Amino acid sequence: MRRHISYFSALTVLISLGCSGADGASGDEHAETGVATQVASANPASAGAAATAVAATGDTIEVWKDANCGCCKSWVEHMEKHGFTVIAHDTPNLTPIKQKNGVGADLVSCHTGVIHGYAVEGHVPADLVRKMIDEKPAIAGLAVPGMPMGSPGMEGPTSQPYDVIAFTRDGKRTVYASR
Repeated sequence: MRRHISYFSALTVLISLGCSGADGASGDEHAETGVATQVASANPASAGAAATAVAATGDTIEVWKDANCGCCKSWVEHMEKHGFTVIAHDTPNLTPIKQKNGVGADLVSCHTGVIHGYAVEGHVPADLVRKMIDEKPAIAGLAVPGMPMGSPGMEGPTSQPYDVIAFTRDGKRTVYASR
């Protein structure tokens, strides 16, 4: 068990290090060193459309992320743009959150969200999060392992195909969607 936790922690650190953000941001101005900080993420440019969609859905996702991660910030904005209310927690250690929510080491990405009891690991598209909470499948959550180019929050000059994985707490994995 100790070896598994060490591997899991090391993988989380490596992904966090690779997620410094292409925008050169030095971090969230609300973050406090060494303390998990709750940040209400709001994008004034999309507030009107998001407010209308939130009023209709009432869906709030809590997201744990590194304060210095630009792609995490972009994914949060993607979720807000698609009508979700996001409560972001900046934390230097995501491992306990991932473990608590059944995210296996093979599914790790740079941030973890929780909505309606489901885990959302990494750059899962908003429409698939919506589909999951509407259909209520018997899974622990959805994951996009790693940080594939072209996924929400990882937009850039190139895109690569990726799978969105549905996972259960007992270790079962299925492809929920391919993008």
